Amino acid sequence: MPNITVLLVEDDPAILRMVQYLLTDEGMTVVTARNGLEGLRCFYAARPDLVILDLMMPELDGWETCQRIRELADVPILMLTARGQDEDMVRGLSTGADDYMVKPFSPEVLVARIQALLRRTGWAKEAATPVVFSDERLQIDLEARRVTVAGKPIRLTATEFQLLAYLVANAGRVLTFRQILENVWGWEYQDDTQFARLYTWRLRQKLEQDPKNPNYILTEYGVGYRFEKPVRAN
Repeated sequence: MPNITVLLVEDDPAILRMVQYLLTDEGMTVVTARNGLEGLRCFYAARPDLVILDLMMPELDGWETCQRIRELADVPILMLTARGQDEDMVRGLSTGADDYMVKPFSPEVLVARIQALLRRTGWAKEAATPVVFSDERLQIDLEARRVTVAGKPIRLTATEFQLLAYLVANAGRVLTFRQILENVWGWEYQDDTQFARLYTWRLRQKLEQDPKNPNYILTEYGVGYRFEKPVRAN
């Protein structure tokens, strides 16, 4: 993967060296930082194509570092964490992460996840479809990569946007978890239904008037999801 610059923010020297070597061997340029504050300085200087971010760090933890980066750019962010609890994953999504991996991890799986993340964020940037959905509450413009709810712009991560775009492009169709995972995340994620559930939950928090009783992104229990235009009463 030439011409890709990765910012790696990791306070464990052994993991930092291993990941740096691994990605350099894949042809990427790797900029490293040992804590969140240093990572932010490197982000300003390097403007990387991808950020790999440890969660538990001195100076500034991964959650706050992710949030600050997300305020500046839509660069894809992969979180590395030794904590695999659902609440930590949800918190990571809430601060703007696109993906996460739990330590310890396989080097081959890390490279595959990075490749998949770069593929799907590249797809989102290259999407050149005109407005595909608009009603009195929600407007989605794939070409401009803009989503507004009740007239207010909504910021989505690259992965959130691609998931929404895939659902809207197939409006009215039931999409299985496997279809969603393969088309949005890549074949490497085809069995990780947790990703589809968590990111759908996050989209509902941003788009639905009542996320617990959604009007747009509906659940087909045990199967997957479908996007529907709400039926308005006359």
